[in-house]
Amino acid sequence: MNNKIGGDRAVSDTKARWGAFSVLISAWLLAFIGLASPAYSDEIPQRVAIQAFVKPEGNQLNLLMRVPMDAMGGVQWPLRGEIGFLIFSQAEDAKADAAYNTLLRSIQIFEGDELLEQPTVTASRIALPSNRGFTDYQSALETVNSPTISDDVNLYFRQGFLDILATYPISSAESRFSIDPRLGTLGLETTTVLRYVLEDGAERTFSYIGNPGRVNLDPHWYQAMWNFISLGFVHILEGADHLLFLFCLLIPLRNVRALIPVVTSFTVAHSLTLIASALGWVPSAIWFPSLIESLIALSIVYMAIENIFGVKQEHRWIVTFGFGLVHGFGFSFLLTESMQFAGSHLLASLLAFNLGVEFGQILVLLLVVPVIGLAFKYVLPERMGVIVLSALVAHWAWHWMEDRLTRFFAYDLSLPALDRYFFTGLLQWLALLLLAGGVLWLMQNVFSRYFASNQSSRGGEQANVTL
Repeated sequence: MNNKIGGDRAVSDTKARWGAFSVLISAWLLAFIGLASPAYSDEIPQRVAIQAFVKPEGNQLNLLMRVPMDAMGGVQWPLRGEIGFLIFSQAEDAKADAAYNTLLRSIQIFEGDELLEQPTVTASRIALPSNRGFTDYQSALETVNSPTISDDVNLYFRQGFLDILATYPISSAESRFSIDPRLGTLGLETTTVLRYVLEDGAERTFSYIGNPGRVNLDPHWYQAMWNFISLGFVHILEGADHLLFLFCLLIPLRNVRALIPVVTSFTVAHSLTLIASALGWVPSAIWFPSLIESLIALSIVYMAIENIFGVKQEHRWIVTFGFGLVHGFGFSFLLTESMQFAGSHLLASLLAFNLGVEFGQILVLLLVVPVIGLAFKYVLPERMGVIVLSALVAHWAWHWMEDRLTRFFAYDLSLPALDRYFFTGLLQWLALLLLAGGVLWLMQNVFSRYFASNQSSRGGEQANVTL
């Protein structure tokens, strides 16, 4: 009897295990099928590219946009067939829904500081993937106003484009306009190319990823300067490699007299390469940014090692000047991408960015110098503290340098073609070297007198002490 009961329990346990296992398998298969099947309405595309034009004309401002329909999965498009071909003649309500609810409600346009009223969609059209109508403003305007595509054309609804023309009432076409587009959620990575068409027909192009915030399409000089001062200030505080380089400069030299030549040479040097980059005197090779990043890491390693073995103040500003040229190219990579927001104030924006960098450096000096002084006074003896801190920085920067050099040598470093572009670039580099050499000579004269005055003042102080 007991054997029978035990056998029944074993059978029931086995059935229970198989039942749980079958449920688990079924759930896994359903999940797999769900992942494998296309998610039409809720799927977010990986990359979305948007094209747009903004042009003020008379008492209205025109906004032309081309957006991939793949980015508007929540819109209920009229479809036919199992594949999902669009019915163009019945898509008016869906186009209006996409234009107003998906696109325009996420865009704010300002005339001066006044938010413009809700726009009117005066034209909308679905375009085929092969359509190239958005190459310029006039072509885009003609494209969006062209006849609707025939229903005989087979277009899968996720492969087309939605073109819209929205008009905003404005006071004057001569006003200054700004736009705050919040379309970054249309894709995992949303890239927008927006072209502002001026009254004389010239275009000002803006290219950004995600949501850029409020963009002044034709900024005042003070708006451009403030934006670039903020950009430079934030950039120096967020750049870990630039901060470590400054930290290496501060570890052994913490009084104002010692820091003035070093900080001044670094500032002048990176200003030179920033200006050169703004003038286009930067190699267009794809490996150049990786090379500069590697050299920046190398500059930190060198400065840290020099701190360990001893610093000669009279010569350090020269080394700092050379590395400052390299760091200037590092600053320029961000600046080059941001110059599109300068409007017609390129020189003022360039100087403002550099000024923001200097403000950031001054803040670092004011915060770090007292901390290092207190650490050497109460925690570690000065010489031991310089060695320990410099060794830690060198170790950190060495790993950066290894990683960056690995990426650099992964590029094709074959010799360039000896054409006119090569020789033009060579002449530009020679001009930059001559300019840097001239500035270095002038600074040598100034700092030689500076160090001489320091030595004479120290001699006077020692004489007073003796007396």
